Amino acid sequence: MKHFVNIRSSVRWLGIASLIAAGSLGIEARAADAAKGSAADGPAKAGFDVLASYTFTPAELDPTAPAGTPPPSGIKQVPPQVMALNGKSVVVSGYMLPTKIDKGLVTEFLLVSSPMLCCYGQTPQVNEFVVVKMQRGVKAVMDTPVQFVGKLSVKEMYEDGFLTNLYSLDGEKMAKTSVD
Repeated sequence: MKHFVNIRSSVRWLGIASLIAAGSLGIEARAADAAKGSAADGPAKAGFDVLASYTFTPAELDPTAPAGTPPPSGIKQVPPQVMALNGKSVVVSGYMLPTKIDKGLVTEFLLVSSPMLCCYGQTPQVNEFVVVKMQRGVKAVMDTPVQFVGKLSVKEMYEDGFLTNLYSLDGEKMAKTSVD
């Protein structure tokens, strides 16, 4: 029986190692496939499995820097497969956290991978959300995953010298929700 347990344990660890290897290769493959998307193929998929697949550490601010000095950049930390999505038409799925509402329609919001990434749950890292600005407002959809199509920008954005976001999307349309 001991021999069976050891074999089963070895097989389990081999399976886990295979999944980890396949997962890390899969992220790069999915990102490469997403970056190939074109207008003819439709928007590329830019999922959080790719966008948040790495650790981003904001660069330290220099408090002695003269006024008007650009903040230090950490953009080199962004993997090439994510940078390849910059300027592309993409579709991103996630949960809407409205930040601006005009006449009952949401015009700006954060799109996060989980409803637990918010001010009441876990604070998302800078690469775990997308700031979406809609050309036309959309109906608020809470606690239900939604998809948005638009042009993705991968660029550090600062406000008052502090890094506020890394990803932004010029939203063109809400593609679908899981309740459609």
